[in-house]
Amino acid sequence: MKRPPRIAIVVAIVAAVLSGRQWTKAHGEPSASPSPPAVTRPAPPRVWRVGSVELKPCELPQAHSGLSTAAWCAPFDVPEDRANPKGRHIALQLALVRSSAQVPASDIVAFIAGGPGQSAAESYPAIAAAMAPLLQHRNVLLLDQRGTGGSHPLSCRDAGPGAPAGADEAHGFDAEAVRKETRTCLGQLSKDADVRFYTTTDAVADLEDVRRALGSPKLDLLGVSYGTRVAQQYAMRHPDGLRTLILDGVAPNGLVLGEDFAVNLDAALKAQFARCHADEACRKRFNDPYQTLYQLRDALRANPHKVTFRDPQDYSSVQRVLSEFSLATVVRMFAYSPETAALLPLSIDAAAHGDVGPLLGQAKLLTGDLGDTMDGGMQYSVICTEDADLLQPRPQDKDTILGDTLIEAFRAACSVWPHGERPANFHAPLKSDVPALLMSGEFDPVTPPRYGDDVVKGLPNGRHLVLKGQGHNVVARGCMPRVLERFIDKADAKGLDVSCLDRLRPLPVFVGFNGATP
Repeated sequence: MKRPPRIAIVVAIVAAVLSGRQWTKAHGEPSASPSPPAVTRPAPPRVWRVGSVELKPCELPQAHSGLSTAAWCAPFDVPEDRANPKGRHIALQLALVRSSAQVPASDIVAFIAGGPGQSAAESYPAIAAAMAPLLQHRNVLLLDQRGTGGSHPLSCRDAGPGAPAGADEAHGFDAEAVRKETRTCLGQLSKDADVRFYTTTDAVADLEDVRRALGSPKLDLLGVSYGTRVAQQYAMRHPDGLRTLILDGVAPNGLVLGEDFAVNLDAALKAQFARCHADEACRKRFNDPYQTLYQLRDALRANPHKVTFRDPQDYSSVQRVLSEFSLATVVRMFAYSPETAALLPLSIDAAAHGDVGPLLGQAKLLTGDLGDTMDGGMQYSVICTEDADLLQPRPQDKDTILGDTLIEAFRAACSVWPHGERPANFHAPLKSDVPALLMSGEFDPVTPPRYGDDVVKGLPNGRHLVLKGQGHNVVARGCMPRVLERFIDKADAKGLDVSCLDRLRPLPVFVGFNGATP
């Protein structure tokens, strides 16, 4: 859920490639008398031993750039099926970003990525700014959840990214096409994976095994989006392993993933577009963007058609079908961040007047980033085990921008995908005395602030912050990194001074491609 969960089986996953640096030095020096030449041999790699884990230097590459994060890495062996420890084992990618402190704090900050299907190591650059203050005193643990990134990823190669699987953009949703693509993916993955064992519950057990192997430090557990589900499940099952709990973009335990997607997006769009109505220049330029969006949707529903636009990265000509399905996907992606949400009225207006470049060009950038960090098979393993049997048809969503296609596609895919086991209390609300900091964006289109309000009721030592004008995932926004550092340092949410967050405001809506009104 870090970005829009896709129904398409995502491919072209760029897993982080870890390489230990080899360090060499010369042994022996020439003496005054003749002697055989000194022999230079490579020294063994540097090793950092933490608990029973031996880590070696590595680099965590950042997609689409030459940048990387220096870390210490080790493969971590776990049984795929914990009920059969003598069966197949898989290697998880474990990385520690080392603190600059000579003697760091004994607790470790552990980051859990979103999705479902994102890799912690690959997602780390997006929250690196928030982690920087923490690294002054604490090490940061990045464990790719099983089925993602470098941890035995469940990635299907033949189905391309784009529209929902089984959504013929010209003719609508096809449940049988979803089932066919799902069977193809399952056939690929089943050669070396039993997809029943790539769930949140399995990931929680993996994290606890890693914590114990590292010497049983207390964790400051930071979950982002879907990662908040993992974090809450860990808090329920291993409370002794926690020092603090941080939830960014909160998904309550009771939430059935997918059921509220359409209504949450619609509410976020109404709130965003209300800002345009309240601004004279925006209102004069666009009148009613919400109405324009639905008029565009209705026109595409009646007449989906091919359009051509320029790729914003290489300026090549790109052709694709513009339909109500592709429009919904694009609009949802735009709503995730304040920067793209500020462009939405302008981009919709341009598309309504025949210029699709602003809308689809930006969408191509967003879908490319998503495709690099999402493993679609693992997403199915999570949702089909934990949510699918609770998903009910929602005909009332049919006329929203997102519609009811997402739910129907999940239901169709999960009729094929094998299900794991879900604990009986999996969807029970979290109740814990752990110091907890929850944060939401005011205009979050997928995990709205009411979700955080719901979860904090079971956390007497918790506090929920709603950041003004922000969207989905806010831990790196404004002064939030400093607030997070103070919270983890003191383990006290109630006493936090968060007045610096009052300076956050929504971005002005763009009324032209030069920006907002001067």
